[in-house]
Amino acid sequence: MTLGLHAALASDAWFAGCDPALRDELLRLAQPRSLAPGGSLFRKGEDAEGLCCVTAGALRIGSLQADGSEQLLGYLEPYQWFGEISLIDGEPRTHTATADGPTTVLLAPQPALLAWLDRHPACWRDVARLACAKLRLSFGVLEDIAVLPLEQRLAKRLWLVATGYGARGEAPVRRLVRLPQEQLALMLGVSRQSANKALRALEKAGVIALHYGAIELLQPEALHSAGGLPAQGATAQSRPCGEGVR
Repeated sequence: MTLGLHAALASDAWFAGCDPALRDELLRLAQPRSLAPGGSLFRKGEDAEGLCCVTAGALRIGSLQADGSEQLLGYLEPYQWFGEISLIDGEPRTHTATADGPTTVLLAPQPALLAWLDRHPACWRDVARLACAKLRLSFGVLEDIAVLPLEQRLAKRLWLVATGYGARGEAPVRRLVRLPQEQLALMLGVSRQSANKALRALEKAGVIALHYGAIELLQPEALHSAGGLPAQGATAQSRPCGEGVR
């Protein structure tokens, strides 16, 4: 791998915090896999192939319902790691991962990674950190559904997506979130019309600007406040590292 990719992967809070031996082994084992737009990395119920990281493009994490509708749980961009739950329990994938545009993913093969972890059991704690961060995030989402109005939930979700669910630090590295309104509505479990109404309210307040297939963050601090998120730096030890796929 190139030095540039090494540095980019280290921009992820989870990967940067791993034992150096585990980081080196992941880089040694991982092989790139290219996906065409709409291609599946894996489907719900399939056997797990290993621990993964998006390095280019993006993945939609969700599943199809009985009526054919899509349930979108997460949207993963570089350089977010995922697939740790199936690595831990050996059970099939819980959701489907689909490429949103041309996408490249690193995949560390499960058998080889498990064998290495068996020889270095202390590094299982790092894998557990990745799983626990997502569990914390999932609990937060469930609480939000119960107690927060849609506009606040939407502001919070935009902030989380812009920061890679906390993986990129405490503030958005970029100001343009390439997430169509339809996908954002699916993530929140509401209609596109309801999501658009909430987005328009944030736009009217000067917090965001809506573009075709993207949302520009004009005032990130105001978006953070509108989402009711804790003061930045207050929970650095438990930053989430991405939502959904196991």
